[in-house]
Amino acid sequence: MTDFAPDARPQPPIAQRVADQTQIHGTTLTDDYAWLRDAHWRDAMMDPSRLDGEIRAYLDAENAYTEAMMADTTTLQAELVAEMRARMAEVDASVPTPDGPHVYYVRFREGGQHPIFCRAPRAADGSAEPGQPLTDEQILLDGDAEAEGREYFSLGAVDHSPDHAKLAFALDERGSEAYTIHVRDIATGDEIQPPIGNATGNVQWSADANTLFFTTLDDNHRPCRVWRLALGAAPSEAVLVYEEPDAGFFVSIGETQSGDYLLIQAHDHATSETRFIPAASAHAEPRLIAARVPGREYSVDDDNGTHFVILTNAGDAEDFKLMRAPIAAPDYAHWEEIVAHVPGRLILDHVELAHYRVRMERADALPRIVITAKQTGTEHAIAFDDEAYSLGMSVGYEYDTATLRFLYSAPHTPDETFDYDMARGTRELRKQRQVPSGFDPAAYIVRRLTAETADGEAVPITLTYHRDTPLDGSAPCLLHGYGAYGISEAAAFSSSRFSLIDRGFIHAIAHVRGGKERGYRWYADGKLDKKPNTFADYIRVAEHLCEAGFTGPGRIAAFGGSAGGMLVGAVINQRPELFGAAIADVPFVDVLNTMMDDTLPLTPPEWPEWGNPRDDEAAFATIASYCPYQNVAAQDYPAILVIAGVSDPRVTYWEPAKWTAKLRATKTDANPLLLKTHMAAGHGGLPGRFAALEEMGLIFAFLLKALEKTQA
Repeated sequence: MTDFAPDARPQPPIAQRVADQTQIHGTTLTDDYAWLRDAHWRDAMMDPSRLDGEIRAYLDAENAYTEAMMADTTTLQAELVAEMRARMAEVDASVPTPDGPHVYYVRFREGGQHPIFCRAPRAADGSAEPGQPLTDEQILLDGDAEAEGREYFSLGAVDHSPDHAKLAFALDERGSEAYTIHVRDIATGDEIQPPIGNATGNVQWSADANTLFFTTLDDNHRPCRVWRLALGAAPSEAVLVYEEPDAGFFVSIGETQSGDYLLIQAHDHATSETRFIPAASAHAEPRLIAARVPGREYSVDDDNGTHFVILTNAGDAEDFKLMRAPIAAPDYAHWEEIVAHVPGRLILDHVELAHYRVRMERADALPRIVITAKQTGTEHAIAFDDEAYSLGMSVGYEYDTATLRFLYSAPHTPDETFDYDMARGTRELRKQRQVPSGFDPAAYIVRRLTAETADGEAVPITLTYHRDTPLDGSAPCLLHGYGAYGISEAAAFSSSRFSLIDRGFIHAIAHVRGGKERGYRWYADGKLDKKPNTFADYIRVAEHLCEAGFTGPGRIAAFGGSAGGMLVGAVINQRPELFGAAIADVPFVDVLNTMMDDTLPLTPPEWPEWGNPRDDEAAFATIASYCPYQNVAAQDYPAILVIAGVSDPRVTYWEPAKWTAKLRATKTDANPLLLKTHMAAGHGGLPGRFAALEEMGLIFAFLLKALEKTQA
């Protein structure tokens, strides 16, 4: 494998420049690459073969250039993919989850790309070898068989009916996140419902399993309507249950843990509103719980059919609290507090079971599970010892249970699935993720550091590296970041990243503002007019890692996807000398233009996150100050790999394409700039558990080549 020496390279494609000007807030914006946005982009998103020919030719040329530039890494990519695949248990299965007379689980066959959804009699739970079919298994949906002959295949919800006789599933065949809902008779395998198109990925059943509830997309690809349909009827006979009038709100349909109530939630990134329908009264009109108030969020579960328990930030509860209200009168006037707000202790989620209340919290940047016995009011937390770890709940189907399933991992600890007896306070390990090629946690070090910022904050950093990696500033470092929507970066196990760690890389996660690692305040300090804090935090983390001797300037690879890709774009504009490489996966880099266009799928719902630069001059100025596309400069940049998807409804393909074109025309260095566009996939990239490894192999090979670290 050779480096990216300029004299050994093919010539990159050069996008034509066609000036497109916009006047706004007294400013003239000139966009030389606006032509890369197909005038009929919605058609292309739903059917990539309809993409404008000139645009397709440019994207194809970029793909060919990327392939040529990476041609000498073909062997290395194959080695990386083989390593990553060897760490995966090809024959694998989830821990069976009980529901009535059955247990339900998902498994994979050897060589299989897609999940197989199965069930077995309840008595069969645990009777088979790991990954093998249970006794008297019944296959409900074979993902590999369903994917046969389809260019793209991704499943949304897969839900069996309350009577265990039917299976509903949502299928995306384009990557556009526009799903088709199918329903099959489990006993015969026959389709018993005409397919329902233009739907989102979720579906709910009425209690008698004779009615379906689902949501559909409008012309701007936004979920805004909830429908009900008698099972077996033509989709045209569906009855509109709820329509959201505000283009800034998305609508979803769910249910309480008991299954007694269906929940219709309208929400943006700062405000929510919920309606409910008794699942046993499918034709009842939805009832409002509490009217939306800007900036107020709430979510609900039901407590034994008499009360709703409400997780909310109402009343200045920045880090949320739990309230309780009668189902007969659930409006704000009847809310009473049951778990108080504690600043710095963020309540992330809660679940009501018949005899227990379970809540997920985060304190000191780490998660924990707290269980309350309803009869006595006593509570206890499930404790963990690692310095950094990831924790999740998998509550299952049943309501009257004393068993809580939770998932635990750490950067050097493969995923563990536990069943926790809430009455006895004991845990049983049901499954530990297998790493067939072998894995020794003792060979790796995990550390939690903090980087002090200029404004007095402490940004958490999670580090993972091999014990033999020298800490003298010479090690390359992959620095991952996101910092948006309140999403916290989990300190979880990822087997793929060890292909870099074993080659001497330090893996770092910068838990920057914009997530909720340090409570809701951490999120609020990284959005709207405070969004620049996200980028400053990430840069400070990079500096701190250099100062502490873990790595050095030019040895860091910036890595982020979607809003994290925007982070990557912003920081390489601001401090390019810190980074030797950058990976921007489906990057949201044209923030200013996108947030001024209310016809795009996500724009109005995201104004509470980024601001509305079309109507607010201050928001315009803030976004313009950091928008990666607007701030491309005539300066040296690191080696950059950009990934996009034509079917992507979240970050439309032209954002990374325009950014790449502008970078290539403007930057002053000879470092490689590569754009890989999936011509028939969307935001999630390639579907299938092995296909995804191919892309990771490309990314890792690019990093190893760019940072000249090819051997352990």
